[in-house]
Amino acid sequence: MIFQNQKFKLIFTLLLLIGIIFAIINRGNYNNENLTNILENYGVFAPVIFILIYVLATILFLPGVILTMIAGAFFGPGLGLLYAITGATIGATLSFLNARYIASEKIEKMIEGNKLDYIKKSVEEEGWKFVAFTRLVPLFPFNLLNYSFGLTRIKLSDYIWSSFIFMLPGTLAYVYLGYAGTEILTGGENLIQTILILITIFAIIIYLPYYIKKVSNMEEESSV
Repeated sequence: MIFQNQKFKLIFTLLLLIGIIFAIINRGNYNNENLTNILENYGVFAPVIFILIYVLATILFLPGVILTMIAGAFFGPGLGLLYAITGATIGATLSFLNARYIASEKIEKMIEGNKLDYIKKSVEEEGWKFVAFTRLVPLFPFNLLNYSFGLTRIKLSDYIWSSFIFMLPGTLAYVYLGYAGTEILTGGENLIQTILILITIFAIIIYLPYYIKKVSNMEEESSV
């Protein structure tokens, strides 16, 4: 199996570290204007390029929020949500696989011991529910969390579907925020409706974690 090849692991880990260093050095170029210009240059291939950029950004510890908002502004709320959640899920999955099978030792050294212990213990106790909760309530940075989950015992399938589903609300919120910002700047039609929808989405996002936690506690009590 390729993941068990020590030479492959060493080369891939080295490339990952070089990529992260390169991303940190060039972080100033990672902005709304430059990213939008790149997408405009690729025309019909812009969605594919956007997803690839999102995947790389996730792996290289670059913030995904800016890309999520660009998705809404550039592609609109519907397609923007589709492309952003696709990029985020693929990136999160590849980070998870990297931590689990390739660069586990290096990744473990990058994460503060107490945080990693807390994540491991929580996953053992709650499984996918903890993944769901952390996707709704960002206790730790998103990119770091992806790698951290790779060091736990959670099943890959549970990690993928729970990440996808429970990243959707937050992704929708920031996609729509990017879309609403463009509408406000350009004076688009139905501006008041757009703003009201935006407020409603964020209100739901704020309430949702408490609701899920309440339902989870009720299930635990009923099973006792």
